[in-house]
Amino acid sequence: MVEVAKNANSACLAICDITRPVPNHLFLRPAIEILLDAGIDHKAITVLVATGLHRPNEGEELRELVGDDWVFDHVRVVNHFATSDDDHLDLGITPTRRVPVKIDRRFVQADLRIATGLVEPHFMAGYSGGRKVVAPGLAHADTIRTFHNHAFMSDPAAANCNLDGNPLHEEQLEIIRMIGGAYAINTVIDEERNLSFINFGEITTSHREAVKFVQRYCRAPVPHEFEIVVTSGAGYPLDQTYYQSVKGMVGAIDILKPGGDLFIVSECAEGLGSDAYRRAQQQLVSLGEEAFLQVLQRQRKADIDQWQSQMQTKASSKARIHLLSTLPRESFPLTGVNMYDDVNEFERSIASAALGKQHIAVIPEGPYVIPYVSDATE
Repeated sequence: MVEVAKNANSACLAICDITRPVPNHLFLRPAIEILLDAGIDHKAITVLVATGLHRPNEGEELRELVGDDWVFDHVRVVNHFATSDDDHLDLGITPTRRVPVKIDRRFVQADLRIATGLVEPHFMAGYSGGRKVVAPGLAHADTIRTFHNHAFMSDPAAANCNLDGNPLHEEQLEIIRMIGGAYAINTVIDEERNLSFINFGEITTSHREAVKFVQRYCRAPVPHEFEIVVTSGAGYPLDQTYYQSVKGMVGAIDILKPGGDLFIVSECAEGLGSDAYRRAQQQLVSLGEEAFLQVLQRQRKADIDQWQSQMQTKASSKARIHLLSTLPRESFPLTGVNMYDDVNEFERSIASAALGKQHIAVIPEGPYVIPYVSDATE
């Protein structure tokens, strides 16, 4: 980083929002100190929270996210707002799938662009981190809504732990080229949330190196499909909304027998999610899966957060889904799944479904561990 900072007069470091347990407190201050030592004025350094279309992180939550008050004392820390037209530069359209490319100008116009984040399985983009921090993290709503439309979401290659032929990944790489490239600080954490890997480099190459490391631990081969799978939303901070809980559902489906039962535990302390997501779930529940998907097929741009409802259908079309959470009962109908707010009742349902079954799969880490059926011993 020292070498690439020498000729820069400004820098922007993109960080993930509160839904990702990135260990910012370990690397953000050292990175900024390197930039300052290289001669970049503190007023020309911006830490930009890559919210995508999520809500902003503010107040004490923002301080928790950054993890070091020193950062606030020395540089500017701001949120990205995907619906603010003035905050974005229009760079045209991608050559392959003609996605409109509008990216936060604070990142694009910086001499030194650094995306920071956590590399882990992602149920659409294959793996999180790297290029994904830029798009959708720092993208305008028009960009996000286009490459989250039905065509992208229904592509079989848009799946956990897959980058080959993944349309989201390919578009993200094209966007990186269109902004003139970037660098990345990539991290991987273990099951105790301790840092187990970190690197810095050109965004695409360094991200690939991180993926190569993490895929040895996040993919779990199993010998056959299961009629019952018990999983989770992966705990705080990922399981704070029902929206995020869908990731745990999708992460388990590759080892579920068609018609099986998927039991998932996810706190959902913040409720369903955004108002837009609530509307999408209302549409899904009222129309039914088939009609809902037909509506999405006709849209060039998905409605905000509609894609998460579409992803839910990947799981619900294959299995009966049962969720234990703290969601208020008035929200139960909008989930479209079997809801529980009592642990004992949930356990009884698992026991009842397990009668006569020989095997049950348990995935404690939810979307962080992606199982797959394999005859080979690995």
